[in-house]
Amino acid sequence: MPSNPLLLSTAIEAVIKAGQIQMEFIDSGFKISKKGAIDLVTEADVAVETMFRKLIAERFPGHTILAEEFGQDKDTRGASHCWVFDPIDGTNNYAHGLPIFCSSLALEIDGRGEIGAIYDPTRKELFVAERGEGAFLNGRPIHVSEAATLVESMLVTGFPYDIHTRIPEIVGLFGDFVGKARAVRRLGSAALDICYVAAGRMDGFWEQDLKPWDIAAGAIILEEAGGRVTDFSGGPFSSRRPQLLATNGRIHDQMLGVTRQFLATKN
Repeated sequence: MPSNPLLLSTAIEAVIKAGQIQMEFIDSGFKISKKGAIDLVTEADVAVETMFRKLIAERFPGHTILAEEFGQDKDTRGASHCWVFDPIDGTNNYAHGLPIFCSSLALEIDGRGEIGAIYDPTRKELFVAERGEGAFLNGRPIHVSEAATLVESMLVTGFPYDIHTRIPEIVGLFGDFVGKARAVRRLGSAALDICYVAAGRMDGFWEQDLKPWDIAAGAIILEEAGGRVTDFSGGPFSSRRPQLLATNGRIHDQMLGVTRQFLATKN
């Protein structure tokens, strides 16, 4: 458990500043470039991460950073404290003017997530959690839903950037869940997807080929809201594993049944 209150306040300050920069670029306009066929990066992504790296270097020079645009600091990889940051989660949405995006930040200490902060500037929604202290949305406690079966549940997912080469695999699992759930949504921001499960707006989330900055903060927030996170086979969560199954806990085993059957058919 972090004993330094500056750690939590820094996480909150960073994601709010990130949101301000994101909105400023929307007002002024920004350049867009490609990291892959459908994977975009904007001037705002780079500006936000640059701001964050400067903030951490000034306050915690011994900490390391793992972030989407510039990777991990090479000279501090042995540090006990690692900030895992996504300057804009939902960049494709952001680049197209779709207001479903956020900044996402986790602090991992000795490999375990301790603090999570996610900020959606278009809705002015700040999701925050500290290990053992509960999860909050704009200062109010949040909790997962009471849905007990898949047919009662609204699920949410995302697709990897190489989906064009893996349509049967990705859409196959999507179809399995569509056939069992009340509804399935695809919003374009994994961090917000997980927060929505934490807040009881969604009941479960699954996705594969995720990066640490997509899920590290959301997982802490969901667990502190009473939810459960594992990989597709039920193994323990790690932000360094590419699969994530995140639920209200009540439907977790049912979703695991679907993902395990899917994995069995792949092997």
